[in-house]
Amino acid sequence: MTVHFIGAGPGAADLITVRGRDLIARCEVCLYAGSLVSPDLLAYCPPNARIIDTAPMSLDELEAEFLRARTEGKDIARLHSGDLSVWSAVAEQVRRLKRLDIEYTMTPGVPAFAAAASVLGRELTIPAAAQSLVLTRVSGRASPMPNNETLTAFGATGATLAIHLAIHALPQVVAELTPLYGGDCPVAIVVKASWPDERVLRGTLSTIEAKVAAEPIERTALIFVGLSLETEDFRESALYDAAYQRRFRGRE
Repeated sequence: MTVHFIGAGPGAADLITVRGRDLIARCEVCLYAGSLVSPDLLAYCPPNARIIDTAPMSLDELEAEFLRARTEGKDIARLHSGDLSVWSAVAEQVRRLKRLDIEYTMTPGVPAFAAAASVLGRELTIPAAAQSLVLTRVSGRASPMPNNETLTAFGATGATLAIHLAIHALPQVVAELTPLYGGDCPVAIVVKASWPDERVLRGTLSTIEAKVAAEPIERTALIFVGLSLETEDFRESALYDAAYQRRFRGRE
């Protein structure tokens, strides 16, 4: 018996890897984070699969489901939103599985920031203007931030920031980043990227709070801050320069 952790993507049922879809289709048990994972993905489950919404469950209750499936000899498809590598709470489940000597696999998914950037129609790394993207968040009830991982510290680099799980702390984001980026720095908030009701709010650090007040956002939003959101006057990369010789171009 194996627990297959699967990055279920940002929301749209077709934004999942082929491997992830196929794993769902052959597992007799599916545990999915119902507060974030689209129910449309459950259509990939086999007939008569046991499907459980884990949103109201504790870690001990999850462990009980792992043990039940092992007793029954049934593989589990464990669906988490986005990609497993960030803010998925997979690490604590894996620790339990190791203690129980239960095998597991991990299948990556489309991360929220990638889906949100696609909604914006933007590349976030612009030649000579923005070459770094910081994925971060602010402290919350579920997990505090380490003391040295602050918006101020990351903002001092001038990198583009993709701030997750922070729509409730927008005033804090604005207050900490305005002295570093300036009030006219572009901000884009993408709500429920790839879902049917996705929406985008654009503004600057000086205007974004008023825009959110006019169109309230409660959750499932990602805040981008950085010049790469609007930069158009930038040098072209050498990658496609006619004079740039590289081994794959095959020119003399």
